[in-house]
Formats: sequence, structure tokens, C-alpha cells
Amino acid sequence: MPLKRAVLPLLDRTEPLAAEVGAANTVVLRGGRRHGHNTDVPGLIAALAEQGVTRTFFPPGATVLILGAGATAGSALAAARGLGIGQVSVAARDPVRASDLLAAADRLGVKVTLTAFGAPVGGSPDLLISAVPAGAADRYAQRISGRALLPRCLIDIVYHPWPTPLAVTARQAGAAVADGFDLLLHQAAGQFELMTGKPAPLDAMRAAGLECLQAGQERR
Repeated sequence: MPLKRAVLPLLDRTEPLAAEVGAANTVVLRGGRRHGHNTDVPGLIAALAEQGVTRTFFPPGATVLILGAGATAGSALAAARGLGIGQVSVAARDPVRASDLLAAADRLGVKVTLTAFGAPVGGSPDLLISAVPAGAADRYAQRISGRALLPRCLIDIVYHPWPTPLAVTARQAGAAVADGFDLLLHQAAGQFELMTGKPAPLDAMRAAGLECLQAGQERR
């Protein structure tokens, strides 16, 4: 998971999307060569689509706020572009280390405004994407609870434990909410198809994943 950028120099071929994003989450060995792919981007878009969030959901001039500036945030930038959103704010926990993300934004043709993590947000984004670990976005949950931040939809990449405080408050505020398991499922479906050449058994994968998560929660 933390090596999506580090793997790039080790690849023999990088698909255009992974090259644009600057992150490959999948490596397929084919003919003795290493092919890098990114299934996080279509996974994010598919996870949101399950909640009815597609390009037609957003008004002209829609905005997105991304929490975090790591490799998954780069995929979130590409997903925003795929949804027709060109104005993106990124709240970076360490702005000094956001250079890779800004470079990805240039390649993707997405305009990014970089802000400090936790800084006040001017207005409410149409889409809020949390690409930070569990607990890191709790301060934004407090803002939603206090109606200082009211996104129309949210996707939180955390899938365990679930629901996160961010997801709970967003749903209570009336936002459409996609969870990290939806992203995990759909990016894995893309991986399955790349590795086997066959359609992913999405229903079986969903059932197995939820069963595994439930077992993990019961052990806690």
C-alpha cells in the first residue's frame, strides 16, 4: 500500500493513467515484463456511482476537497477529473511533501489549491474525498456536525473500522456517502480482470469482503 509511487521506476511499462497519476497499485507480470496499472481511479468513480454520484450529479463549477496528499490523493485528483470537476482543494497534512501530488495535478490538467490540513474551508465542497488514515479526519467530522462544512457527497477510503465519524456526520447532514470498502471492492475487481482476463465476480467478492470485515469486527 505505501509503495504505489516507489514501484514506478521498477516497471517495464506503465499504463497512461498510472503515469499521469504517478502511482501504480497493480503490477501484472506479462511475458517476463512488469506492467503497472492504476485501478484506484476507476474504483473511486465506481464506488461513488453506486451511491448515485456521477457526472450528472454535479452542477457546473462543482468543487472537491481532498484530505491528504499521498498517492491515493493523486488517484482522487484523477477521479475528480473523470467526474468533470476541475477545481480541487487539497488539505495536506505536510504541504512540504505535496510536490508529487502537484506534479500529478499538472499532468492531469487539474487546478489545485493547496491548504494546510485543518485550515478553515471557504464554502462547502460538492464532493469531499478523505484519503487519510482512520482518525485523521475527525476534525472535519466535527465541522460537518457543527454545519461549518456541508459536502453534498463523501467518500472515505477507510473501510475498517466503519463507519468513521466523518461518514456518520456526513450521512446525518444529508450527504451521499460511499465507504472505503466500496473503493476496495471496485479497485480489486479491476485487478482481478487485469490478472485473469475474465469479468470479476463482483457479488461474490462483495460477500466475501463483508464477511471478512464482520469477522474482524467481532474479534475486536
